[in-house]
Amino acid sequence: MSAKSVEIIPASGTEVLIPLNKLKKSPKNARKTPHSEAAIEAYAASIAAKGILQNLVVEPELDDEGAATGFYFVTIGEGRRLAQLLRLKRKEIRKSEPIRCIVDTANDPHEISLDENVTREKMHPADEFEAFKKLADERGFGAEEIAARFGVTAHVVRQRLRLGSVSLKLVQLYRDGDLTLDQLMAFAIVDDHARQEAVHERLSYDRDASTIRRLLTETHVVATDRRARFVGLEAYTEAGGTVLRDLFTEDRGGYLEDVSLLDLLVTARLNREADALRTAEGWRWTEAHLDFPHAHGMRRVYPHPVELSAEDQAALQAVQTEFDRLTEQHQSAEELSDDVDARFGELEAEIDRLEAKRQAYDAADVARGGAFVVLNHDGTSRVERGFIRPGDEKLATETGSESDAETRDEEDQAGDEPAPDGEDDEGASNEEDEDQKLSDALVRDLTAHRTLGLRLNLSEQPDVAIVAVTHALAAQIFYLGAAAHVVGIQPVKTDLATHADGIEDTPAGKAWSDRHANWARQLPKDVAGLWEFVAELDHDSRMALFAHCVSLTVNAVKLPFDRRPRALAAGRRLAEAVALDMTAYWRPTVRSYLGRVTKAGILEAVREGVSEETAERMSDMKKTDMAQAAEQLLAATDWLPSLLRAVVPQGQTDLQSEADGSEPHSQAAE
Repeated sequence: MSAKSVEIIPASGTEVLIPLNKLKKSPKNARKTPHSEAAIEAYAASIAAKGILQNLVVEPELDDEGAATGFYFVTIGEGRRLAQLLRLKRKEIRKSEPIRCIVDTANDPHEISLDENVTREKMHPADEFEAFKKLADERGFGAEEIAARFGVTAHVVRQRLRLGSVSLKLVQLYRDGDLTLDQLMAFAIVDDHARQEAVHERLSYDRDASTIRRLLTETHVVATDRRARFVGLEAYTEAGGTVLRDLFTEDRGGYLEDVSLLDLLVTARLNREADALRTAEGWRWTEAHLDFPHAHGMRRVYPHPVELSAEDQAALQAVQTEFDRLTEQHQSAEELSDDVDARFGELEAEIDRLEAKRQAYDAADVARGGAFVVLNHDGTSRVERGFIRPGDEKLATETGSESDAETRDEEDQAGDEPAPDGEDDEGASNEEDEDQKLSDALVRDLTAHRTLGLRLNLSEQPDVAIVAVTHALAAQIFYLGAAAHVVGIQPVKTDLATHADGIEDTPAGKAWSDRHANWARQLPKDVAGLWEFVAELDHDSRMALFAHCVSLTVNAVKLPFDRRPRALAAGRRLAEAVALDMTAYWRPTVRSYLGRVTKAGILEAVREGVSEETAERMSDMKKTDMAQAAEQLLAATDWLPSLLRAVVPQGQTDLQSEADGSEPHSQAAE
């Protein structure tokens, strides 16, 4: 009869090497929530690089008879056991890998497990940041190597290294609890300790992380800026520019540090595009500008419809046919393949190119006119064509003759009666022959009577009156010096760009410019054909042209020296009649409002648009910082200054006045 082997239990406190496959999870472990996968990965990486730095604490497993089974329960170190099992799964170690352990049979396993997790104080994050930086500085470890040794991502390591590079003065404030981690991360956006500390000194009541980032990058240009998008980050960095990255927030591509270089690259590219435009289209001059210069003092001409050549018409038909065929083939597809999507883009671009040929400028206008190449708000270049400088108005065409329109313009300006073209020439000549047989007094007498007859008949025919007024307005708005109208209405046009800088570059200004250009392209090239054009329009189109011309004469600008209380009151009535809502056209920005009022005005805007509490928190800020912060806060609101707010519908007040016999009035809606 063979004797049963007896497993000898090491004395309590003994350090022993136990094979990995002899270790088990302790049922008495106080930690019931499983370790995260990330934590196990970190343990495994650390052990692979440095070995197990802290012994596991174990107790022997006993069978029902109290005899040792040869297995051990892990009381402290379950995470390290799981990490070694992960390494075993990856075939980095064998299942019999020896693990250094301390046997503990004197203490309650549950209590020491609880003590291990409760009484241990975690390292302060600042110590961790500095320790990572020391590894990089003294041992030359890169972010990837450190990440591999500690089981974290390289991005996390770069973040900790960046935090370890913050000014020691600010890190100490973080240790002392005077700065939060979010604030410290905001300071880490730049490496300049002096600048970090200077910005910290500038902070007042508002110590938000976003404010810190804004102050540290106020001399930089965000990568989403129109200039950066126009040049491109690759071209900027190839030219020697540097980009500042924020490792802790979505920085939308970073911040460009060399603003002078960026502006130089923008100007150079705009100039190249302006030169290419002049060469390709033959304009007398082209100019590149960052912002549209509004062309003060220049007349603008527009293209007119022209017939496509037979070759272009055939090409347009071909690409349109292919576009329609592809559309029909893929109309039920949920997603297009890359090849098909690219082909659609090519066809659309070709259709747009050929359709653009339906509009053309007169050769004489191109020969004496010019174009501006400007930077659009979305980072693309924009071309504004057809501007004629005052000194170029009388330039001859390439053939040496002047256009008919120019000739008539000069005659008008000299005080001579213009000679209409076409069929009107013969009638005008007959009238002049009759005039020569009569005295001046009689001519005035007879034409006065004819005018009276015109007034009587016209007063009874409102449809014709609309044609006459629209003709008079369009003749003076779209044609230079065109004294071709009989109705004595003169549009007084106010250039709003002289009162509001940058207004033409706003979405509303661009919409108006596009609408005006669309009408200009449709009108006849010669004012002599304008009456027929207006008369032949359908009713809706005629009213649309009429409204456009009338709208150009609206002037509700309030000037300090211009006392027009009744006109401004009429402007309020007009705003009420058209249901004007300025939230569709205007937003409070530093440029448009907040940088041009007092601190009290900024706080009042925030108080009305956001809340009293928010305004109170901002009260100690410097004006520049306050204005920028207010712009961000008000962007999501519909706040407007009182001058731009809607008025109470006059119809409602008038009806109420009629009911109670009181005088009608209007009141600004707060």
